[in-house]
Amino acid sequence: MLALTDSDLRQIDAKGMTQHTIERQLASFRTGIPYTVLDRPCTIEDGIMTLSDTDLGQYTRVFQQAMERGRVRKFVPASGAASRMFKTLLATLERSSPSDASSTYQELLDHSQDTVFLKQFFEGLTSFPFCNELCMRLGCSASDLHGLHWETILKTLLFSPGLRYASLPKALLQFHRYRDHVRTPIEEHMMEGAAYARDQDGLVRLHFTISPEHETLINQQLLLIRERVEKLGIQLDLTFSYQEASTDTLAVDLENQPFRDEHGALLFRPGGHGALLTNLHHLGGDIVFLKNIDNVVPDRLAEQANVYKKALGGYLVSIQQRLFTHLESLEENNIRDDSLCEIFDFAQRILGVSISDRLRTATRDAQRTFLIQRLNRPLRVCGMVPNTGEPGGGPFWARHQDGTCSRQIVESSQVDPSSASQQDILRTSTHFNPVDLVCGVKNYQGQAFNLFDFTDPNTGFISKKSYQGRELKALELPGLWNGAMADWHTIFVEVPASTFNPVKTVLDLLRPEHQAT
Repeated sequence: MLALTDSDLRQIDAKGMTQHTIERQLASFRTGIPYTVLDRPCTIEDGIMTLSDTDLGQYTRVFQQAMERGRVRKFVPASGAASRMFKTLLATLERSSPSDASSTYQELLDHSQDTVFLKQFFEGLTSFPFCNELCMRLGCSASDLHGLHWETILKTLLFSPGLRYASLPKALLQFHRYRDHVRTPIEEHMMEGAAYARDQDGLVRLHFTISPEHETLINQQLLLIRERVEKLGIQLDLTFSYQEASTDTLAVDLENQPFRDEHGALLFRPGGHGALLTNLHHLGGDIVFLKNIDNVVPDRLAEQANVYKKALGGYLVSIQQRLFTHLESLEENNIRDDSLCEIFDFAQRILGVSISDRLRTATRDAQRTFLIQRLNRPLRVCGMVPNTGEPGGGPFWARHQDGTCSRQIVESSQVDPSSASQQDILRTSTHFNPVDLVCGVKNYQGQAFNLFDFTDPNTGFISKKSYQGRELKALELPGLWNGAMADWHTIFVEVPASTFNPVKTVLDLLRPEHQAT
């Protein structure tokens, strides 16, 4: 039995958690989290479908009707800090000593282990979208930038009283420079939302998950953005939410005992992006697009990406209509044999449901019960880009203990590193997950699903971290588009690589795709 003090119990209660939740998390540390078993990668014609030009037109028209009726909203996880974008620059400053204050730029390059990165950064300074603001803080012109000391430039970019980019969320960084203004990712998502989430009254529904400490800054920027956007006839319905404290996870020491900080209190850590399932659930909605904050492009490249967004949405609506019709027929219990065969075919061929021979010869009531239970669940259509070596998850057929398989987005960390056969399957993946999802979160009766009923708790992740020099183990919840949606209907559709343009490091802003003019 877990021994908790009265102080521990008050701390747990204050986070909106229960002792049972803590005990479950401790059990995960002690037993470990099983690896996902891959059956094979999803490929074209085996788990991934393609859209012809005719399909694009057809599904776009279907989607347009749903969009105009106000069924659509965007959900954007936007609480992530930008510090990882500047990891190399921060490391350069951390390695510098007081004597480096007089070192030249060439001496920096000669003695750095990140010479290529630093050279690209400093040579590209005037091409970054934040160049003008950086110059304003430095009190110089763009042509004078290269005459300033490298350390002065980095500190002004990263820390207060400069731009403070190392402590801001990505949502507030300047990403794209236009002729008369510069846009942040939040503004680009607003413009993108106007293309595929705008109803017949011009209203665009957008939801961002943010950190409480950044809310004031985001609201200040929204005052500047809203006027510019609404001049274009776009009306914004903006909502925000925080990652809830109740989704944090308990840290443990290397013996799997609760980790305590210097004051003797339990140490909790954020549960990863899987914690945002709570935000998505409470958002409600009907058709919800999910996309990362840093995957945006300037206006000149937005058209193709938006065409595919609408097509993915239209395909979801088309599948949803067929799914709902089948469920209504099953519920009425007056279905003919040929219609039942059609539903089995739809479930297996379109939704990827495993249908056993035993089930096909079972009683009518058993078949009906199975189909209602198996079909009545959330639906997601996920864009997949051809794999070009990007780190991250991909589409696979995952094998389950009952012998069935289902389509899943699987991260490399979920696959057993000691299994040569599993690693071979991982390496043969042809496509990559760019986090380009459209979700149907209502059932055939128009009611919102309880999204927590469709997760797989055995797909979290345990990692080693440190706290004030002490090692610990941290638990991440099942990823939002991984285990948190494991029991959804999942359909993979190939989308062009040009629709995926993330900004993972500051150098990505120098790529042609992120040069607005």
